[in-house]
This record gives sequence, C-alpha cells and structure tokens, in this order.
Amino acid sequence: MKNDSAFERLFLGVQDVIVRAKFEAKLKGKKKLRIKHGVDPTTQDLHLGYAVVYEKLRILQEMGHTIVFLIGSFTGRFGDPTDKSETRAMRSKHEVLEAAVSYKRQLGKILDTSLVELRENGEWYDTMRAEDLLQLMSRTTTSRMMERDMFQERIKEGKEVRLHELAYPLLQGWDSVELKSDATVIGSDQTFNELMGRELQQQERQAPQDLMIMPLLVGTDGVRKMSQSLGNHIGFDDAPEDMYGKVMSIADEQILTYFTLVTRKTKKEIDEIASDLKKGGNPRNAKAALAYEIVKTYHHEKNAKAAAEHFERVFTKKGQPAEMSEIKTKKSMDVRDLIVTAGFAKSKSEAQRLVEQGAVKVGDKAIKDWKKKITLKKGDVLQVGKRHFARIQ
Repeated sequence: MKNDSAFERLFLGVQDVIVRAKFEAKLKGKKKLRIKHGVDPTTQDLHLGYAVVYEKLRILQEMGHTIVFLIGSFTGRFGDPTDKSETRAMRSKHEVLEAAVSYKRQLGKILDTSLVELRENGEWYDTMRAEDLLQLMSRTTTSRMMERDMFQERIKEGKEVRLHELAYPLLQGWDSVELKSDATVIGSDQTFNELMGRELQQQERQAPQDLMIMPLLVGTDGVRKMSQSLGNHIGFDDAPEDMYGKVMSIADEQILTYFTLVTRKTKKEIDEIASDLKKGGNPRNAKAALAYEIVKTYHHEKNAKAAAEHFERVFTKKGQPAEMSEIKTKKSMDVRDLIVTAGFAKSKSEAQRLVEQGAVKVGDKAIKDWKKKITLKKGDVLQVGKRHFARIQ
C-alpha cells in the first residue's frame, strides 16, 4: 500500500469486514474499485451518523477508487423496513428526488462530488417488468426474510408485515448486481441487505462485493442511535454555534467514539487523547477539542473559532452572544407567535412545548404561561433554549 497511514485510518473504528482478507487484497491491487453506497432520501438533512460511513468513502476516494453513490429513487418511495416497528408510509418519486437534491449538496462537505458516480436505482426499477420482478423475488424464500428481528417483533405485537417490505433486501441486493459493486461501506443495520447483494452477484457470476461494516453512532441523548426523528442528531447544515453546542452535550463516554468515527484524527492522536482522559484529564477539554474539529470540517476553521468563543461566552461565562438576529414585533403579542417569528420554532404547537418545558426567556424573565400575551420593548432579548437568541427592534 502506497499510503500506510491512509490504510490504517480506513480500518480505524470498523466493526467488521466481510471478507477482510479479500478486501485488503483488492485494495493492495492495481484495479480501481467500484465502492457502492446507497441511501434512500427520507429527510432534507444529513447528520453525523451518515458521516461515519462517508468518512470511509472519502479515504477510499483519496486512494483513487470510484465512489458510486446510489440514490434510492425507487426504493426510497416505500423505504427500508430495517429497525422499523411500523410500515413506512409510501412517498412519491417527486418527494424522494426533492430530498435527494439536498443530500447531493451536503455530500460535497465530505467527498469530492466531481469524482463521484451518482446513480439512481429508478434507472432499472422504473422499467422493470412485473415478470422480471417476480423472477427476482423467486431467488429467496419468505421464511428467510421473516427471520429478521424487526419482523419477529411485529408479529409478537400483532402488527402487520407488508409484502413489499419482504422484497426490500432483494431490491437493495440487486442494486449491487446492476452497479457491479466491488465493495460497499455500510452501517451495521444494513448487513442483511448487503449480504443479499453478495448472493445475487454470485448467482449472476459476478465476484461478490466485500462489506465494510461500521458501528451506528449514538446520538446526543447518549442512548439511541443518531436520528433526526429522535431529535438527537447533529446535522451537516447545523449553524456552527449549534453544531459546537450539540457536540459539547454528548455523553463523556462517547468522546473517543466520536473522535474515531467522525473526525480525521489519526490512531496515534486518538490514543493520546484516551491516555490523557485515563490519567484524569478533564473530559470537557477533550469535548471542546472534538467540537472544534467537527465544526472546522463542516464550516471551516474561522467559524470553528467563532463557535468556540460563542460557547465560552454564553455557556461558561453565562453571557449573551456578541451578535444575534434582530426581529420586528408588536408591543404586545402571543409568545408563541414571537418564537415562530424569530425562527426558533416551525409552528405554534412546537413553540408552546418550548414554553411548557421552561426553555423560553424574554429579558431575564422566564416565560411560563404561553396563554398570556407578553409586553415587549426595544432591546429586549428573546432566548429559546441555550443556543438561540434574538433582539427585539
């Protein structure tokens, strides 16, 4: 391997590789590999949970391999049932492709998208005949698909499993055949689906893809995997101050995991951080270094410095940010309307929940009753949560 440090970084934090010896041999060979990664766009935003995989794709791209980034323009319409306790709602092709536009833009924060082969699985599924689909479905059994944990849980709870959900792993697997994938980088929850890809490739007399399997990143709640729907995510597009603050809120136990999975630190550097913590180093300092590193990756160094200064001023010294947005309001108004006008909530109901949670202040006064109108004067500061401030004009 020409670049031993890149090779070491590639395998840092990896949960498993199927088949490792073969994948390493491919990487040491002269062939330019086709590295597949597929995603069904379900929201407008990417978060650090995705970055666990994308950072590995970045290293592989820098090694000279082709990243084939597959948008599930077909499969995204009904969605992967993996880890879902309920059947997903069906969506239109338009909805999926609209979300995909945002994904492609944010992908550029990590990968050189000019070198990425962007594909959509609607290329083959939108023109597939019913007979061809049935032929594909005949390649496995219902009992094999029903072995999956989430389906067994649903059956125990008396919930339904729809026929199209059973077909999903086959469709994801067939993507690997269409793309002639040499390897794929995935979160551990996608292992079953991508093993199906290996089987289908062998049936089609293709060399089976190798799987680089990454652990799932725990979110800011310190318990569950990072997910936008759970509200424990750190988004690529989060403002620098918000991103920094969210990283500072993660559990101390996750510091080294985050350094390993979502930063570009070397094993030696991470080992030094681990040694310092073991000797009694302050976790807050390590977390601040982590937050700085992550914000720098997504928003550049000058914004990382500003975010660190903002956090120090607002959270450590209990001050207010030097700069904040300004809003024009009436002298007296519903606090929910004020919060929505400031852009700190998308709806009155969301604003109401923030008030009920004790997260809202005007001036130094906590707002506890969302039913009462509040009187405002120029210069008052609206604070929602720990990170959101707006000055009344």
